[in-house]
Amino acid sequence: MKAAVYEGPRTVTVKDVPDAKIEHPSDIIVKITTTNICGSDLHMYEGRTSFESGRTLGHENLGQVVEVGSAVRKIQVGEYVVLPFNIACGFCKQCEQGLTNYCLTMQPEPALAGAAYGFADMGPYQGGQAEFLRVPYGDFNALRLGEDASERQTDYVMLADIFPTGYHATEMAQVKPGDQTIIFGAGPVGLMATYSALLKGAGRVWTADHQPDRLRKAEEIGAIPINTVEQDPSEVVKEATLGLGADNGCECVGYQAHDPQGHEDASLTLNGLIDSVRFTGNIGVVGVFLPQDPGGAEAQGELEAQGKVPIDFGMMWFKGQRMGTGQAPVKRYNRALRDLIAGGKAEPSFVVSHELSLDEAPTAYEHFDARDDGWTKVVLHPNGHGNGHKR
Repeated sequence: MKAAVYEGPRTVTVKDVPDAKIEHPSDIIVKITTTNICGSDLHMYEGRTSFESGRTLGHENLGQVVEVGSAVRKIQVGEYVVLPFNIACGFCKQCEQGLTNYCLTMQPEPALAGAAYGFADMGPYQGGQAEFLRVPYGDFNALRLGEDASERQTDYVMLADIFPTGYHATEMAQVKPGDQTIIFGAGPVGLMATYSALLKGAGRVWTADHQPDRLRKAEEIGAIPINTVEQDPSEVVKEATLGLGADNGCECVGYQAHDPQGHEDASLTLNGLIDSVRFTGNIGVVGVFLPQDPGGAEAQGELEAQGKVPIDFGMMWFKGQRMGTGQAPVKRYNRALRDLIAGGKAEPSFVVSHELSLDEAPTAYEHFDARDDGWTKVVLHPNGHGNGHKR
């Protein structure tokens, strides 16, 4: 089968790899019809992680079941399913608490928790930017889709990661109807956090970034864009809130945050939120931060390379703020969000700018990594043909 394979920093090739196959009675095999390139993939693409050469990328996956193991009881061949990027067992201590993002069974390193498809330090599992994907514990991990799955794949595939992740950011920030919320980052996850805050009924949502095309997307769905080239988000928010700041905020950028001039500063968005959110406000952090960043010493400094970020903790403590962090437990949200899509209440595919074939993955990575204008979210179709652009 063909797959998009990481060959080293900024090098992805599409080549033949061993076919996905049933390895355990609870496995299923999914023919991948739609898979996304995620901003988290770029950390690996740029060589900023320990991701091994030769592995298949891709953790945002949707497709049609073509084979099931002998222990599978619920999932049936022919069904369309979307797959949470978290690979979970369903029965460990963490999974029993709904914390599938920190499953203990699927992570082979005893000192760690959490597993994912095609992701650094999250197990040996291959990614789904391929024609087929092996899914462990298929009954638990696969979310079945309805009759409209085939024609609405670009909506439903967002349930694999970015829609639940953006929603998780607003949950940790405790966004409520009428709230005033600030989102740092207008990439795909930031746009999903913006969208989720609006779906929850937030009275006013600001989205801060320095990419004009992404800010246009935020404005299209009802947010107030803040171009950080021209404005300081904290000043904008305070001016609009009698100097108090937003009720809550979300960090959707991560450790490679950088200013408009391109200088990396892992503390930039975190400190921006501490400044922008009012006393006793809540902050949700879903942008990726790592305990070890192989490229961090050169890009920022030795402390950042060890995951040590100099945030304004004194101000955060003084303001009595609370911060939630970590990857999203996708299964906590994906069923409800699926039903919002099915019911016509949500259309997360608004972020999609390009639909391409799997063979075009190397070019897609290059453009998405360069943040080229208009490349807001790339969808690949391994078992079909992309049409170049969504609209």
